[in-house]
Amino acid sequence: MNIIFIGKRGRQIRTVKLASRRILYAAVLMLTLVPAATFYGGYFVANKSGSGHDKVLLTAWQNEMDSQRKEVAAARNKINDDMDALALRLGELQAKMIRLDALGERLTEVAKLDKGEFDFSAEPAVGGPKDDSAVESMKVPDFVKSLDTLSQQIDDRGEQLNLLESMLMNRKLEKEVMPAGRPIKRGWISSYFGMRTDPFTGRPEFHKGLDLAGKEGEKVYAVAAGVVTWAGKRSGYGNLVQINHGNGYSTRYGHNEKVLVKVGQTVKKGQALSLMGSTGRSTGPHVHFEVLYKGVAIDPKRFVMAVNK
Repeated sequence: MNIIFIGKRGRQIRTVKLASRRILYAAVLMLTLVPAATFYGGYFVANKSGSGHDKVLLTAWQNEMDSQRKEVAAARNKINDDMDALALRLGELQAKMIRLDALGERLTEVAKLDKGEFDFSAEPAVGGPKDDSAVESMKVPDFVKSLDTLSQQIDDRGEQLNLLESMLMNRKLEKEVMPAGRPIKRGWISSYFGMRTDPFTGRPEFHKGLDLAGKEGEKVYAVAAGVVTWAGKRSGYGNLVQINHGNGYSTRYGHNEKVLVKVGQTVKKGQALSLMGSTGRSTGPHVHFEVLYKGVAIDPKRFVMAVNK
């Protein structure tokens, strides 16, 4: 077999004679393998290059997914924290409302208000037409702001109610300790405060109290709350009870048949102190009632005529 190589102009340049069949087979094999190797080599390189690009994309996607998972977890934790904070704030408001309800009940009792009119266990009576324009839902920041405003309002109302309670209690205490009313339930005024004729000497004499006559053994009552500073015999008064009411006021109850209290004892307004009698410098059963302010006797008439409501 001869192989002829031809030049550019068609001239025969060289002729090679292939004498062996093996050489022929080798030449065919080389002509076949070289293009195949080139093709598969390029395919392999391209495949390798594409696989690396896919890995880069896959890694980027995984990183993005991890980032989104972290954001979702952070958002979920924030929601849980916000709900916990709202639950805590709600608990604080409920506790404040319970205290306000208790304070309202005390004020109702102190002020002697009608419980049917001021029932703190029931919802307040409110109402009004529906506003159809307000259809937008409240946003979380607005809701939290409303809670803060409500909490501040509750604190302010609580301080005001505490002040009101203090004022009412002081007023009630003042009424309890301020002498007012008659020391006996039945009887009449037999001698007034001021200058009079002494029943024993017939001479003009200043009478420091008010005499209220009645039946012997009738109970004599405290006209105000206070502490007993005298409970026994005293010159001219017979069996005397004296009470210190504070704020400079004291009262005396003289000529008693029997004393029912002791020195140092705390007594309430309207409590029985003694039994009416005629002990000491007296002409008959009566109670000699004196009111002293800072140690000086003053006219008891205005206190006897006054009635605490």
